Amino acid sequence: MKIEHLAAEIREANLSYLMLAQNLIRADRAEALLRLGLSEEVADVVASLTAGQILKVAASSMLMCRFRFDDSMVWNLLLSHSKEGRPAERMHAAILMAGKATEVAA
Repeated sequence: MKIEHLAAEIREANLSYLMLAQNLIRADRAEALLRLGLSEEVADVVASLTAGQILKVAASSMLMCRFRFDDSMVWNLLLSHSKEGRPAERMHAAILMAGKATEVAA
């Protein structure tokens, strides 16, 4: 993959993520903090960004979003998570992910 193509992919991912985050924060702040794993301070900044600022930040060569779940237990639960999965497994995954979101936001 060429560097220019990679930079364009990062820019597109950043733009999508920032727009989604801003929309979620404005629609339901508490839900957005939980789902995105953001602190109150970061949510304030993202919510107040203008369209021009979003474009400028999105153009960064650094990816704005990151993986929040860094342990194998959560990933295994996510990978085995399906509509046919047992309700207890789905509940366990949801509890672990909510706890991880709280840790990241703290």
